[in-house]
Amino acid sequence: MRANIPKGMGGGQNMQALIRQAQKMQEDMAVKQAELEEKEYEIKAGGGAVCVKINGKKEILSIDISPEIVDPDDIETLSDILVAGVNEAIKKVESTNQAEMDKISGALNMPGMF
Repeated sequence: MRANIPKGMGGGQNMQALIRQAQKMQEDMAVKQAELEEKEYEIKAGGGAVCVKINGKKEILSIDISPEIVDPDDIETLSDILVAGVNEAIKKVESTNQAEMDKISGALNMPGMF
């Protein structure tokens, strides 16, 4: 039994073109992912008192703390600023990575495809 495929809805050549397009998109995404993993970001928190450097793999490279905010009697504030800086750095990497991948995929959402 032959399947009735409406014109423009498939066929050998259209399916092969679609597969090639998907493979190209997957290759482009792999290249972009590698580029993004090498990228470094610098995020400041606490009015610039803390500077967090992070890479595209979400690995913290360094945390620089201004000496004037180091108060031995108020470790809690320093801790809060550090947490805020690290969280903001992670959000920056994730949003940048997502935006770059959306440019390639056209914001397609096909779980398990890529």
